[in-house]
Amino acid sequence: MTSQEIKNLEKKVSQSIEKLHFPNYESEEHSRYVVRKKNYSSVLIKRIPYLFTCNETNKLVCLQNYSILIEGDEIKAVAPPEEKIEEDRFDLIYDASKRGGTVVTPGFINAHAHSPMYFLRSSMFLDEGENLGATLSKLPVWESKMNAEELTLSAIGDLTEQQKFGVTTTLSHYNNFESLDQAARLTGQNVINAISVASHVSPKNSPQLIEDLMEKERTFSKLAMAVHYLYKASPEVLRKVQSLIEKNNLLFTCHFAETKGVVKKNFQIHGESEVAVLDRYGLLNKKTLVSHAVHLGSEEIAKLVKGKVGVVHLPTSNQIHKSGTFPFWNFHKAGGFDRIGLGTDSVISKSRLDILTEAYHTRITHLYLKTVKFGSLFKMMTINGARILGEEKKGRIVPGMKADLVFWKLKDRGFIPFDEKNPFSLIGNLITHSGRTARDVMVGGRFVIKDRRHQKIDESKLLETTQNWHMRLRGKV
Repeated sequence: MTSQEIKNLEKKVSQSIEKLHFPNYESEEHSRYVVRKKNYSSVLIKRIPYLFTCNETNKLVCLQNYSILIEGDEIKAVAPPEEKIEEDRFDLIYDASKRGGTVVTPGFINAHAHSPMYFLRSSMFLDEGENLGATLSKLPVWESKMNAEELTLSAIGDLTEQQKFGVTTTLSHYNNFESLDQAARLTGQNVINAISVASHVSPKNSPQLIEDLMEKERTFSKLAMAVHYLYKASPEVLRKVQSLIEKNNLLFTCHFAETKGVVKKNFQIHGESEVAVLDRYGLLNKKTLVSHAVHLGSEEIAKLVKGKVGVVHLPTSNQIHKSGTFPFWNFHKAGGFDRIGLGTDSVISKSRLDILTEAYHTRITHLYLKTVKFGSLFKMMTINGARILGEEKKGRIVPGMKADLVFWKLKDRGFIPFDEKNPFSLIGNLITHSGRTARDVMVGGRFVIKDRRHQKIDESKLLETTQNWHMRLRGKV
């Protein structure tokens, strides 16, 4: 898009969302909050009944009655209950012990989404037959009818829903950078904006687009590159992708070995396996992120693990689309667990944009061989996701990390009863009950959700807008 087109998009979006804002809502005080300064930069989260995080050695720990000290967007200290804290120096104080108490976790990482597709929820329900391929083949028709303004509003709906479920960082794979970038600005979400360099919906997308985007002076999301499937990218495109990664330290992502048909098609186009294609073009490394990774042999898995390629598990999507079962334990046996994260996919693949249910589905999908421990699932939602996205400052609550925090109501059916002598039982309850909305969510030291109400977007009006625009889109198809 030209600079003028971007300005026009921003104007249209601003007009569309003007009624969605909660003006000055953040200044309202709540019983858990003491707000001394509206534009706060220093925050004290005190007397947290249960704080769960992985520490510096990647061990899951439970800290009881600790406090978190935040300056700007960074965690400065995690203080034990006996440490005296001068509360007068903080702009905002949150008392986590009040109103039944709070469980605090790091913000969750959604390593694979398609946020601008949110308006397409229920669109594939028109067909309920067995021919899933024919149903999904209609998807590009719907997508081609969406303009930049609709994509932006759609992404706002998607990101705010993820935030409600405790997701604070999202990798979204799509073909339009500006729409998602504006949605990131308006929602306050951490977004990795993976743009297709070979797109059937936007044929003009190419590696040159990435180079052009690198020249932008200011963005609100982090640029990355994507192709839907490797067989859709020519050797020239893949060589250019590798060059851009090397020069600019960008992340590259793709759907990978998702179905037997995809594996066969890749052999037809490239004459070798998808793992071999990555290797041939210098992409078998930690800057590459593959999603699904279902139909792989042991040797291919070993090469991915050796190359430290990030893997995104999408158990719900795999089941809904009849793709097959991700070889979780084969990756685990090969030493690849620490580079497996979780993703929701789009609302076409999973109507609920909730990482907790993905963790639960991971547990029940693979339990016939062994049991995926709750601690392992917690790591997949947090530090593993951060690691494969190259976001090492996210995913845990320790000094020096970004202040991305989720506050869960302790006095809740999803937690109670639990074993007070073994508070780790709370993690099991959180995952198996799943599907709950967080009470408060902080992204980069700022509350984007307070008492389950979004601070930047009026969700009631957002739902009205989403429904109206969805029906408008149906009229185009």
